[in-house]
Amino acid sequence: MFGSPQRGVNAYAKVGLETGIAAASPHKLITMLYDGAIVAILNGMTQMKAGNIEEKGKALSKAIQILDNGLRASLDREAGGEIARNLDALYEYMSSRLLTANLQNDPAILQEVHGLLVDLRDTWQQIGDAPAGGASIGNQKQAPAQARY
Repeated sequence: MFGSPQRGVNAYAKVGLETGIAAASPHKLITMLYDGAIVAILNGMTQMKAGNIEEKGKALSKAIQILDNGLRASLDREAGGEIARNLDALYEYMSSRLLTANLQNDPAILQEVHGLLVDLRDTWQQIGDAPAGGASIGNQKQAPAQARY
């Protein structure tokens, strides 16, 4: 007669996330991408320890998508200069390491990438919202508000 209550919870959570994205500043959107990648890696670690290969793969694929299609795609390589190029290379490195961790079932690699992302997120948060037209690290452009991950 009634559907699963979890479906309702999931729908409510999705609406909350979409509302948060729509209302977020460009700085907050990048923070949300960092947080999403960090959570996906932590989930991947949990699934790796549990021996759940399929869910581990999904979690790490999500982290790679966030790195490649969110963080790397949001870099302004022209205006960001060397910092943007360095961030691009670091994001590419982390994606490659996550792929290796997935294939080799290596939690130490996940810890490495997790640590890098936490450091980047913490640094990004310290910068705070730059005033309109202000410079920011690597001139990280705002992530598209309608990005799908």
